[in-house]
Order: sequence, then C-alpha cells, then structure tokens
Amino acid sequence: MTNYEIMFIVKTTMEADKIKGTIEAMKKIITDGSGKVVDTKDMGERKLAYPIKKEISGYYYVLKVLISKEGIAEFDRRASIDEAILRYLIIKLDEE
Repeated sequence: MTNYEIMFIVKTTMEADKIKGTIEAMKKIITDGSGKVVDTKDMGERKLAYPIKKEISGYYYVLKVLISKEGIAEFDRRASIDEAILRYLIIKLDEE
C-alpha cells in the first residue's frame, strides 16, 4: 500500500446532488480497490485559470489515500472517462 494525494476538479454546472454523487463515487473507487481514504479536503468552487471543456469554474476536492498500485490505476482509468471530472492529478507521496 502506498500513500497518494489525488486532486480533482468537478464541473460546477451540474446540480449540487450530482456533484456530491461524483465525489462519493470517486471515494468508492478507492474503497472498492481495497484502499483507504485517510483525509479529505473540500476546497470549494474556484475560478479556473483558463476554460476547460467550456467551463470557467470548478469544484476542487483533495483526497489523501492509502492504496495499491492496481487500485490507483483503476482510479486513473475511471476518472479519465467520467465526464463530470474536468481534470485530476495523482501524486505519490514520499514514504515517511
């Protein structure tokens, strides 16, 4: 199991319950992959530096997770095909 930090941006043009559903779906991918969500951070809605898929703002969310390499690969695959996710970034944290 490895520590990762995942940041993703969700479209703000969706309804509030669909935004929360997308966030919960991303967490569920981690737990289904035998991982553990260590910490979550809701950074709220922010203006994007440049338009992404014709969106000018996004809802930022950060997860710190403990998961295997296969689990993070599944998250990467699912996040890339989810149309509600504008961008995402996965960072492997240093071992302490």
